[in-house]
Amino acid sequence: MLCRTPGDAVLTCLRDLEVLDEPLEARIGIAPDVALLVQHGAVVGRSLSDPARYLTTGYTDPDPSTPAPATRRLLTECLDLVTTPVVEDVADGEPAALARLRAADTALRAQREDRHRADALLQLIATYVEDYANR
Repeated sequence: MLCRTPGDAVLTCLRDLEVLDEPLEARIGIAPDVALLVQHGAVVGRSLSDPARYLTTGYTDPDPSTPAPATRRLLTECLDLVTTPVVEDVADGEPAALARLRAADTALRAQREDRHRADALLQLIATYVEDYANR
């Protein structure tokens, strides 16, 4: 599954990369900010508008306030770090990927605004730091 945040506005998850070879037929809204993506009569993915807005820990309701710009940037960086191909570089101990991982961890720990969303991202990134960057 491919997950990206183009322009930080929409998180799109696709069944596979071949979906990108042809245009989508439909985008069907199924909940606020959530849509199913259809191609050749089949669901091939889903999208979430403004994913930073929904960052939360556990099963708590998301904060209704607007996410901080730093949170939006860090969400994009964190998603890059935990998806292919960068996550493979992290797992392989590539110095540049590990430096990005440590930088994201440091930025999340230092962020003062939008702390609850930063903590949600930090939970994910801290696990990767523990597993790969502290060898």
